Amino acid sequence: MSRDFVMVDNIPVAIEGEKNLLSLIRKAGIELPTFCYHSELSVYGACRMCMVENKWGGMEAACSTPPKAGMVIYTNTPKLRRYRKMILELLLSNHCRDCTTCEKNGECKLQELAERFGIKRVRFQNTADQPKLDDSSPCIVRDTNKCILCGDCVRMCNEVQNVGAIDFMSRGAKMTVSTAFHIPIAESNCVGCGQCAAVCPTGAIVVKKETDQVWAALNDKKTKVVVQIAPAVRVGLGGKLGQKAGDDLMGKIVAALKRMGADEVYDTATGADLTVMEEANEFIERLESGENLPLFTSCCPAWIQYVEKKHPELLPNVSTCRSPMEMFGSVLKEENKHSRRKTVVVAIMPCTAKKFEAAREEFKENGVPYIDYVLTTQELIQMIKESGIYFSELESEAIDMPFSDKSGAGVIFGVTGGVTEAVIRRLAEDKSSAELRSIAFNGVRGMQGLKETTVQYGERELKIAIVSGLKNAEDLIQRMKSGETHYDFVEVMACPGGCVCGAGQPITDAEGKKKRGAGLYAADKMCSIKRSEENPVVMSLYGDLLKGKVHKLLHVDYQKGNR
Repeated sequence: MSRDFVMVDNIPVAIEGEKNLLSLIRKAGIELPTFCYHSELSVYGACRMCMVENKWGGMEAACSTPPKAGMVIYTNTPKLRRYRKMILELLLSNHCRDCTTCEKNGECKLQELAERFGIKRVRFQNTADQPKLDDSSPCIVRDTNKCILCGDCVRMCNEVQNVGAIDFMSRGAKMTVSTAFHIPIAESNCVGCGQCAAVCPTGAIVVKKETDQVWAALNDKKTKVVVQIAPAVRVGLGGKLGQKAGDDLMGKIVAALKRMGADEVYDTATGADLTVMEEANEFIERLESGENLPLFTSCCPAWIQYVEKKHPELLPNVSTCRSPMEMFGSVLKEENKHSRRKTVVVAIMPCTAKKFEAAREEFKENGVPYIDYVLTTQELIQMIKESGIYFSELESEAIDMPFSDKSGAGVIFGVTGGVTEAVIRRLAEDKSSAELRSIAFNGVRGMQGLKETTVQYGERELKIAIVSGLKNAEDLIQRMKSGETHYDFVEVMACPGGCVCGAGQPITDAEGKKKRGAGLYAADKMCSIKRSEENPVVMSLYGDLLKGKVHKLLHVDYQKGNR
């Protein structure tokens, strides 16, 4: 027998390129507990929950130990069980125990492992101070009393997003995760992407909720509640409501919202079609003038904040187009301007940064926002459960008139590369089905952090980059500044993988994220309208409601705000 294996609990497990013992052990069907390990982050080894015992009785951290042929390790010895229980007791002794009212109740890793290892009492007194909540941000809420110092949020913010809004402060028993000089998170260089909340194993960082305000609007007979639903939401909630992960559940979401009291429900993909039309026109104008290239997309509000805070010199290159949410929000408010009831527009988004975007002064008219409230997919799930609706038994319902049509191009906005593909469909001279299929295989699809492609436009070959994850965006910016490369068009999404992986979505693994992306492409296939310019609703808007108001309702000047 080949020696390229490790004996795990007396079972030989072949080494097949695994970088650490943890991956090898999980391949063998053993779920070692961890707090601080994420495959997309650097190895930190702080929590020590994944310790294994070798044949000499010594202990090693499985996450940071590479597998070697001939190793003999044990994962479930009496020593290891005592060790893990002690760690959990110590963590719990310094942790808030209001589990029943915690936002993470039922999904908390600390709670899960305490139950798994049978921790029924904590012998140590909790001597930690009771810090105040940091709820200064419209996107997230921080509670350091629930932090276990795993460092997941710090590494996500620094390594993947290149923001560096939070880090470890002080030493020893006084160590905490905080902003520089402990300033409120809203005053830091945080961009609101919420990816720190997505990796936090406890309730130390959670999405800020607006469900109470939306319930109040839904129950107010003097208020007309108009809801728009982002493309990524339809494929993000299945796993939490008894449906398959990645399934297109738009019809059931509409039905649920109607039961909860929503007056009108629309698809933000219609707003995405407007964005494609305006962004494609802007791109053509810049190509002809040769000014402010490359054109950076403007759909992602966390990316906009990143540019404003770290690269304000690039603002002239950012598209003046509003995001699909804001375009559609302004259309919905304009449509209901003369309504006898007060109109409240609610946007259901996969993104936490959309909460900040909705509150920006640029997206208000006479102090009234175009989008009144932003709910994440997580909040929508909570409301459906609170309503007692049997979601899996709901019959699908159609979105409302007069904005009932959408294109497949608008639907795929929710996955990295979707915006680019939608724009390419708009610019392509060949509108045949064969050309449509070939675009999909032009390098725009896939969950990679950086993709590059070229497109023929007239006699000119356009070079395009697609990035997701702000560290990837930063690397691209530096390569462009050094003259190493150049592009004509750059799509940027802050969340790795795009909106389907937004921090407002239920947490899932890499396979789940792929299923969400595949779900949007499947929904695109089922759309009879494939290109934004073929959407009759969009064309009628240009001829009616938007006539003479295109710039006012569909564009924004971020440079003015920064000046």
